[in-house]
Amino acid sequence: MLRGNLELWLALVTCTLIAAGYGLFAFWTREIPAAGELFGHTLGIIGFVLMLMTETLYSLRKRSRGTALGRMSTWLKFHIYMGLVGPFMVLLHTSWKFNGLAGATSLLTIIIVLSGFVGRYVFTRIPRTLDGLEIEGTLSQEALNRARQIMSLWHAVHIPIGVALFISAFAHLGGALYYATFLK
Repeated sequence: MLRGNLELWLALVTCTLIAAGYGLFAFWTREIPAAGELFGHTLGIIGFVLMLMTETLYSLRKRSRGTALGRMSTWLKFHIYMGLVGPFMVLLHTSWKFNGLAGATSLLTIIIVLSGFVGRYVFTRIPRTLDGLEIEGTLSQEALNRARQIMSLWHAVHIPIGVALFISAFAHLGGALYYATFLK
């Protein structure tokens, strides 16, 4: 059973609206919004907060199975939506300059989003209940074991890249705050 993809469509609409706002701002000011100005900082901060929410809230929900915090499928959709919109805003924040720590952070962001698409594809290939629990007996045991192996390998790659991304993002934030406070 394949899951619906409402979260992808909502993310596309949201990103389109954000891009339209970015385009209008660029048209109005006749320049690409600088990462260090108010508009660029706003995009970066909101995008970073969305990415932080993506990772922390979904992870916390996964570890609290017995609570009444909503269905796992809803939290996964939230994770996917925020995991697309947040990085898009961070990408716009870069002002299309990819050098130094900011460039490394952008590269890690792109890698983590692409890795998320792979994870979503693999995840949807394993039949699950609405709460995200695997349904036994719908696939051959061999196919289910193979899907579990691929998902395990995906976790082994996705999680460390996510950690590296947040370390570099916090370092970038610290550098930006230092620059804004002491050097400007």
